Amino acid sequence: MPWTKVAVDHATGELSMNAGPGNGRLLTYGAALREAQYQALKRDDRVFLMGEGVDDSGGIFGSTLNLHKDFKGRVFDTPIAENALTGFINGAALTGSRPILVHMRMDFMLLSFDQILNHAAKLCYMSGGRVRVPWVVRTLVGRGWGSAAQHSQSLHAFFMHMPGIKIVMPSSAYDAKGLLLASIADDNPVVFVEHRWLYDLKTDVPKDEYLIPLGKGFVRKSGKDVTVVALSLMVLESLKAADSLKKEGIDIEVIDPRTLHPFDEEIVIESVKKTGRLIIADQGWKSGGAAEIIAGRLCNKIRPYLKSDIGFVTLPDAPTPSSPALEEGFYRNARDIVSCVKETLR
Repeated sequence: MPWTKVAVDHATGELSMNAGPGNGRLLTYGAALREAQYQALKRDDRVFLMGEGVDDSGGIFGSTLNLHKDFKGRVFDTPIAENALTGFINGAALTGSRPILVHMRMDFMLLSFDQILNHAAKLCYMSGGRVRVPWVVRTLVGRGWGSAAQHSQSLHAFFMHMPGIKIVMPSSAYDAKGLLLASIADDNPVVFVEHRWLYDLKTDVPKDEYLIPLGKGFVRKSGKDVTVVALSLMVLESLKAADSLKKEGIDIEVIDPRTLHPFDEEIVIESVKKTGRLIIADQGWKSGGAAEIIAGRLCNKIRPYLKSDIGFVTLPDAPTPSSPALEEGFYRNARDIVSCVKETLR
């Protein structure tokens, strides 16, 4: 059955991180990803799933658990050969398949940049629109457990510099399922970025298939004093910060872009018109990072409404330490957002 027949769910209304339109059916982030892939594989025999460890006993934190048993020959383990694997899905997508490749750590996607940047991102343009590259690369980012400088990097900003690549960063189980199904249905290459600390988060998830449009941001919490644009895990930290600030009479608005490309500028502009202040919270570095890119593209459009400089809650410009004590000081959380909000208001 073609994907165009699937009804689109625009997820209107304010969605709590603990509830949604799924009638009380709670799933973890990882289980929601698994269900999306199961439904995609069942719906469309052009879909297949591959990647290191997709068939192991843990199933990549449960997100691929036993899918190799349900869809024999279409879900399979791979060698550690990032560039070759990405070239494989390029060829498969060009010849009519809709592959999903799991790069368990984004750090090692750097080895496949030639296939992503010079081929997947450009082939539609270079062919005058005659060919498409409809693949999804799932990749995990963010804080590990002493994972240090080579196994915990959030490099999503790199892809914001590549025309032709769509970038998705879901922050809830509801969004994880709807955005993954939409990404699989899309005719363009999509980098689907998952934060490992979200995998056990439970939210309300409908059983039926639904697509969340790429490029549609979401107001997680309405507010009037400061706009906080939060990416991935920082959405949860921003909501914690909102609860803390509320006790002091400060009312922040939390916006979840959900996708970095396409990026929903209008939802942020309308919010800043109301609040007059903007903070961008990301688990990546500031210099050349997603936060700076977002601020740069919005600056001229929101300048007339700003009452203070744009604030940033990002990682220090240093490699990630492995010491647990140093990690606590390195990573950003709700306390840092609270501090930045207060500084912005001053």
